[in-house]
Amino acid sequence: MYSPLLLPMFAHITLTAFLYVALTVVRAPNVWGVGARVDGSNPFGALESKVSANLSNQFEWPLFFYAICVLLISSGVNYHSAYLWLAWVFVGGRLVHSGVQVFTSNIRLRGAVFTINFLAVLGMWGLLVSDYLFS
Repeated sequence: MYSPLLLPMFAHITLTAFLYVALTVVRAPNVWGVGARVDGSNPFGALESKVSANLSNQFEWPLFFYAICVLLISSGVNYHSAYLWLAWVFVGGRLVHSGVQVFTSNIRLRGAVFTINFLAVLGMWGLLVSDYLFS
């Protein structure tokens, strides 16, 4: 069973896997001593907490993204393209959000980008409820 929604789901899983790899790399100096400075300090110390926090974020709001995607795919209905468009907006927003969170300290920008993710998933749920009530 193929569904176009599998691609944005896989894209987000790929982002999450990449963050696991990044976290392993930035923790390597502390855990294994690999890449540590001469004084033993971690050259990625400033990034470690940011990557870790961002990885944790991938298991919060995205839960609602996966829930609606699974509902749509398992229902077998022909859903309209707005769902797919919003799914890609969500994934693109998560990618930008990760970059902002890891590489900047701009909380306002991070909040604005999160709002895009939030509204995309909320829009998917709103469409589902609307389709259910009015079809």
